[in-house]
Amino acid sequence: MKIAITGATGFVGRHLCHALENEGHQLLKLGRSEVQAETALLAERLQGCETVINLAGENIARRWTEQYMQALYDSRVLTTRALVQAIRLLEQRPGLFISTSALGAFDSSGRYSEADAPNAGGFFGHLTRDWEQAARGAEMLGVRTLIFRLSLVLGRDGGMMKQLLPPFRLGLGGPVGDGSQPFSWIHIHDLVRAYRFALDHPEMEGVYHLSAPDPTSNREFARALGRQLHRPALLPVPLFALKLRFGKGADALASGQYLISERLPEAGFHFQYDTLAKALAEITSGL
Repeated sequence: MKIAITGATGFVGRHLCHALENEGHQLLKLGRSEVQAETALLAERLQGCETVINLAGENIARRWTEQYMQALYDSRVLTTRALVQAIRLLEQRPGLFISTSALGAFDSSGRYSEADAPNAGGFFGHLTRDWEQAARGAEMLGVRTLIFRLSLVLGRDGGMMKQLLPPFRLGLGGPVGDGSQPFSWIHIHDLVRAYRFALDHPEMEGVYHLSAPDPTSNREFARALGRQLHRPALLPVPLFALKLRFGKGADALASGQYLISERLPEAGFHFQYDTLAKALAEITSGL
């Protein structure tokens, strides 16, 4: 299968591309300049692609300024709009469009499945609503469309774990603030398996939560990681320290959501890493 993919150089993109290439798929890895090109040129690049996977987005774990917040928005929403506009020009459109969203669609006060309407306010609520609305433009073109809302992705070689492992291995880790905030997660291997699963199940469409069936709190996550590494995990990260490093992004990074995945198991998908203990054991093996 010929598959176009944005965000191929990111943490998730690297793992997904490796898996798809090992299965013999032909990948068209679209860079930022190609997505930002004229719509007709992008459409020409997409000719013959049977699936389009959209993973593009600037890294949230940087200092947020007004300018960078605009980059966070544009790299997600405008990229998605550009892909849909290019698909519109194609005579032979792809059979599947998989776009990304995030747990920031919801607030921190409840447990939310795919049946619940997004309710987050603020910057992330605005971003995710526009992001998902842009992806739904592909549905209007008759393309089977999936929106994968990702929880926190855990893997040794990227994402949050790459930043957390060094201090935790030194015994300097701990929860963020009081640690009471929700912590929903998925192992990178299960995330990749979910994308591959969607390719083979044409009955799947709409929104899916990619979140393991073992959500916890930030405090319990820190304790579990400390136990796995045989280190204490008692040093909390105060909010003011996050604000010094991440600016306006501190509040978003210090919050959390409980994301419940109902539709993915109903489709027949089984999580290999269904508990946090299993996920952390794999991530920390050999350390």
